[in-house]
Amino acid sequence: MRTPSTHAARHALLTVFALTGAVDLTSLAVGFAPGHTVAKPLLMPLLAAYCVASGAPRLLVGALLCGWGGDVLLLSDADPAFLAGMASFAAGHVCYLALFQAYGRPRARVGLLAPAYATALAVTVVALWPDLPAGLRVPVAGYSVLLTAMACASAVRFGARAGLGGALFLLSDTLIATGVADWPQLPRPEFWIMLTYVAAQFLLAGGTLRALEARPGPMATYGEVRSTKRPTPRSTTP
Repeated sequence: MRTPSTHAARHALLTVFALTGAVDLTSLAVGFAPGHTVAKPLLMPLLAAYCVASGAPRLLVGALLCGWGGDVLLLSDADPAFLAGMASFAAGHVCYLALFQAYGRPRARVGLLAPAYATALAVTVVALWPDLPAGLRVPVAGYSVLLTAMACASAVRFGARAGLGGALFLLSDTLIATGVADWPQLPRPEFWIMLTYVAAQFLLAGGTLRALEARPGPMATYGEVRSTKRPTPRSTTP
């Protein structure tokens, strides 16, 4: 059961998350590397803390913290750090897929979305394959399959808001892959990568919380327990 103090804490966390995101994006836009180095690792923990305060399921918190691991690792340009970061993000996508399966219900026609995402996956992997470093081709292709499955499932199971988040996550990581393949880039490519990524994670988190708010019945959460006159299973309404 939410209290005024809980509401205030949620509002404060979301405000700090937004300000930190603004600092990060502004730093990237003007080329101030230290600002990005400081702000980027703070984003996902802040968003995860907001979700915890909102009574989010553990799987959502886990997905965001896996994203945090990937964010930190990708601050390095070394190939081992890139592979480890990709593995961390992959673990996050597994958390998202498990979340959608556990708490979602069909909200879109998979018959329309699945072929579209499958086509986008095939075209992207085929186009990038020759230009990727040989040691990254198979890992990138495997990761792309998992990412595309997450993006499609987010729309099918949790609706338009989460679905837009999944699509933006796919776009953000595609921009990273084109950079690794040494394709021509937009000016300030890291700005566009982070803009789409931060928006993606925010929309996935917000879409999840909204979908669960409308979902009848109890759900297992990160730790919030609703008090009633008789003992009940752990539950909440985010």
